[in-house]
Amino acid sequence: MGGLANSLVLGFGQLFDVAVLRIVLKSLFVTLVLFVIVAFAGWYALDWVLASGGLGDSAFAGAEGVREALSLLLALLGLWLTWRIVAMAVIQFFAEEVVVAVERKHYPHAASVARDVPFAEALGNALRAAGRALLFNLLAAPVALVLLFTGVGTFAVFWIVNAVLLGRELQDMVWLRHRQGASEPAPVGGGQRFALGGAIAALLAVPFANFLAPVLGAASATHLVHRTRSKGLPD
Repeated sequence: MGGLANSLVLGFGQLFDVAVLRIVLKSLFVTLVLFVIVAFAGWYALDWVLASGGLGDSAFAGAEGVREALSLLLALLGLWLTWRIVAMAVIQFFAEEVVVAVERKHYPHAASVARDVPFAEALGNALRAAGRALLFNLLAAPVALVLLFTGVGTFAVFWIVNAVLLGRELQDMVWLRHRQGASEPAPVGGGQRFALGGAIAALLAVPFANFLAPVLGAASATHLVHRTRSKGLPD
């Protein structure tokens, strides 16, 4: 895993470059706006679902308090999940800018021969990534809720799911610009993909670090793909 550790260190150092810092601020602004919209919409939808499901104010004595407690618990879990989904969807959209900034500084030849990703394709990738993240996190939610009493089980379930998803998405942000055909395999192995995705998934759960995690992931993935590729394939 030495290659992954070096890629993460290089990716972190890249965050202080002016070109990447500009992308961090831009993506963070878009993420926060979308997050607020999604959070408010989800809160009202959750309250309506619980009230319609039999927890209206007049259902029984104390129904309002029960509904508020359930709403708070589910809303906190939902907001934790929503941040990761929205943040990664946004960085998928800005992925090419991050990758280009890293490649121009560290891998200029790769940057010169890379394929430009059209706007429609970038938007499609972002929407598909958000859809996959939402679907698989919803599928994992029942298991996570059952394990809620364990203290760490819920986090572990979501961490594993998102490590798998993020590892593939971060790799593809870079690889789709460089592969010679759809059948050409990516140079990064499954273990490294999972480890990269796991590191970023963990950071996305940490306050303040989660603001930088998506861009750090894209920058680190760029280093990981090119450093791994250079060991076996010429650029």
